[in-house]
Amino acid sequence: MRVTRPMLALSGAVAILALAGCGSGGHDEAAVPEAVTGSLEHIAAEAECKPNMQTDADTIRQAICKKGKEKYVLATFSTDRGQREWINTAKDYGGFYLVGRKWVAVGHEDVLQGLRGTLGGTVEVGFNHAEHASGGASDKSSNSGHHDN
Repeated sequence: MRVTRPMLALSGAVAILALAGCGSGGHDEAAVPEAVTGSLEHIAAEAECKPNMQTDADTIRQAICKKGKEKYVLATFSTDRGQREWINTAKDYGGFYLVGRKWVAVGHEDVLQGLRGTLGGTVEVGFNHAEHASGGASDKSSNSGHHDN
């Protein structure tokens, strides 16, 4: 097969795009740090929160934190499976969840986006089934449950 100028130009453009990092990553992903790990106290310290402990059990530890005037819940889990089961159940009630490895923060979307810049993680959106039943599924809760900002 003979290489033509248009084929060389196309190959060069593909190589430049690959080297530039275009695609699913992009520059927004670089702004989010790798998700923190550790105890509830360690994660709270990273978020500059003095945790008000609500639950201190073997499988889940949960505290209330404040960011400005807003409150959010910070929870850690003993297992990945326990965390996922908890999130899947909680998402049935709607809301926003910042998810890291064996931890989750639950609160207003704006608060979680700010925490994401410090703690890393992925924002997931719950489903408000009451809105679906009443025909009002015009907001973000009608999406796939993941929020990639």
